[in-house]
Amino acid sequence: MKKVVKFGGSSLASAEQFKKVGSIIRKEESRRYVIPSAPGKRTPDDTKVTDMLYSCYGQAILGEDAERDFEEQLEAIKERYNSIIRGLNLDLSLDEEFKTIRTNFSKKIGRDYAASRGEYLNGIIMAAYLGYEFIDAAEVIVFDENGNFDGDKTHKILSERLENTERAVIPGFYGAKPDGSIQTFSRGGSDITGSIVAKAVHADMYENWTDVSGFLIADPRIIKNPKPIDVITYRELRELSYMGATVLHEDAIFPVRKEGIPINIRNTNAPEDKGTLIVEDTCRKPRFTITGIAGKKDFASITIEKAMMNSEVGFCRKVLEVFENNNISIEHMPSGIDTMTIFVHRDEFEEKEQDVIAGIHRAVEPDFLELESDLALIAVVGRGMRATRGTSGRIFAALAHANVNVKMIDQGSSELNIIIGVRSHDFDAAINAIYDIFVKTMI
Repeated sequence: MKKVVKFGGSSLASAEQFKKVGSIIRKEESRRYVIPSAPGKRTPDDTKVTDMLYSCYGQAILGEDAERDFEEQLEAIKERYNSIIRGLNLDLSLDEEFKTIRTNFSKKIGRDYAASRGEYLNGIIMAAYLGYEFIDAAEVIVFDENGNFDGDKTHKILSERLENTERAVIPGFYGAKPDGSIQTFSRGGSDITGSIVAKAVHADMYENWTDVSGFLIADPRIIKNPKPIDVITYRELRELSYMGATVLHEDAIFPVRKEGIPINIRNTNAPEDKGTLIVEDTCRKPRFTITGIAGKKDFASITIEKAMMNSEVGFCRKVLEVFENNNISIEHMPSGIDTMTIFVHRDEFEEKEQDVIAGIHRAVEPDFLELESDLALIAVVGRGMRATRGTSGRIFAALAHANVNVKMIDQGSSELNIIIGVRSHDFDAAINAIYDIFVKTMI
């Protein structure tokens, strides 16, 4: 058995949290490759080290005028790490590392370098604490000269490096370009690093440890004590992540999915919880018809009507070209015989609204065009819907009972998800109604 384990910032925010992580890793010999994030918040009012580094680098860019603030902030970052080292009773000094950081900050080497030092330094501490080999991610995670991740080169280099490495700590979040300059993934990118390492070592499991016990069926800020999700497929997770579920970085799915490696989302503060298992497919019957509910606000819709639309060759293409020419991405596009509605992000659309409307009129000469803003989209996702009749009907009934007007409903051909459009002010009520009918009434 071979596992890759990634620990998030809240799991490594202090020496106390480090000790929890150490106990988890030592409990199973199979936890051989460790991916640490930078230290997160110790308390709600605390500051993440990554944010401290960004701020410190900002002072460095200002030069001599901000030299005092720069030194104070760098010293505060150093103390965060030294407090962890003291708490773990390690014979370790980061003085030379901080000298290098100070020099590189003064050279204005780049924001990506600045941000990556959080994971880099935490990786050094973690390796010393566990007695594992430390491997700088800049040596094994490859980006091209344009800053795009190079999966093939990374896999080759990383596989060769780890082939004879029994146990290692590899910092998350960053890698390097061909010229050696540091390049980071987007926020939460340590999840991606863990997935890349899991693929490289052909892991049996990728454990992602955070401060929650896996995914919940719905947002706990909307639903009181929502039920946890025990098992979810990659396709279901992709649908929920796209609509706002944020426990795992959505790009972390792809490297392990191709290899059939499951992901287990676990809670560092409650290691006895089994968490959520993410798999390619499962014959296990789900407890509920739906697996999860997620959604986003701040959408706008453009409804276009024209007689004989369905007979006009290229009608949809002409409309879509208008949005493409204005660099606006389309979220959903339900249609009828003589009508089509396009949902877009409101912030993308508002500044180009007049250009889009004029473009549509020129392109297809519609009989009627209507705009609506302040809309929300909700995704109801679940493999159990395929084998259950009347799911859409139950959703409509639940929303009607809650006095929620449905602006749009769109079901994918896979029967894995149903997208519902509602007014933003009905968003919470809609999610509550759907949760109640599919989960609460079944408990």
